[in-house]
Amino acid sequence: MAQLPTGIVSHSQKVCSLYKRALLCLKAYYHDRLEFRYQAVKLRQRFDKNARIADLRLAKHLLHEGEEELFYKEHPQPFIYPDAPGGVAYNRDPIVPDSLLDKWHPIEKAMYPKYFARREQRKKEYLEWYYKQYPQKKPVDDEPY
Repeated sequence: MAQLPTGIVSHSQKVCSLYKRALLCLKAYYHDRLEFRYQAVKLRQRFDKNARIADLRLAKHLLHEGEEELFYKEHPQPFIYPDAPGGVAYNRDPIVPDSLLDKWHPIEKAMYPKYFARREQRKKEYLEWYYKQYPQKKPVDDEPY
C-alpha cells in the first residue's frame, strides 16, 4: 500500500517537470553562462513550438519522446544544487542547542524581556512535568556510588 500515488499529476505538470530537468541537464553541460542561456532559449523554443497541441495522444507521445531524449542525453555528473538532497551542503545546518540562550549576557537578555520571561516560565513548567512523569528515586545513604 505504500506505493499508491498521492495525487494525480496533470499533463502540463509533467511537461513543466521535464522542462526543469532538461534545464538542469543543460546547466551540467554548459558552464559558460552565455552559452547556457543560448541553449536554454533554444530549449524553450522547442517546448513553445508544441505548447498548443490539442490532440492529447500526440502530446503524450511528444512527452514520452522528450523523456527518452533526456534519458539518453543525461550528464554523467548532473548538476545538483548544494542544498538539495544529494548536494554537498545538504543537511549541513548546525543544530544549535537551546541551552545556548542560557549563556547570554544579562544585557543581551534585557533586549527581549518578554521572550526570556516566558522562557523561564516554560523551563519551570517543563521541570515540573518531567519530575511528575519520571519520579526520582531518593538516594539511600548506605548505598555506595
